[in-house]
Amino acid sequence: MASELKNLSIYKETGIANQTENTNYKIGIAVSEWNQEVTANLAEAAIETLKKYGFAESDIVLKSVTGSFELPLAAQYLVEIAETDAVICLGCVIQGETRHFDYVCSGVTKGIMEVNLDTGVPVAFGVLTTDNQQQALDRSGGKLGNKGVEAAVAALKMLFMKQELLNKGEK
Repeated sequence: MASELKNLSIYKETGIANQTENTNYKIGIAVSEWNQEVTANLAEAAIETLKKYGFAESDIVLKSVTGSFELPLAAQYLVEIAETDAVICLGCVIQGETRHFDYVCSGVTKGIMEVNLDTGVPVAFGVLTTDNQQQALDRSGGKLGNKGVEAAVAALKMLFMKQELLNKGEK
């Protein structure tokens, strides 16, 4: 979790660059339209991170969904229909005055985890769950970095770990 003590957009580049050369990986990005000021920043950072590691725009399948609650199904579609090798889910849920926040956050978290486990395809959780708009802005390109970068790096690291295990015959 991004905090004042740790900016998650700053990470060690441990072998990612070497693993993206000469690959045919396709990466899906599902981004929520709700809180678009925040989610557009997350998506831009994720795309730039993928490009930094050699992915072309044609390697990236970007799809928008209405809200964060729709992200798990979008991820499943990206895996099953678009045949992506990894998916990055990006959204933002800001605490309001009702318990709606709790239900949405719980459903999204559980749903994304289920897609990971059911498909075996890495699905990165880049959903901000904040108390207010400023916290969301701070984590989408503000003073605490950009969760979109972190989600892209997480997706790539999991994809490469899977490929490394498969290539060595380890399951």
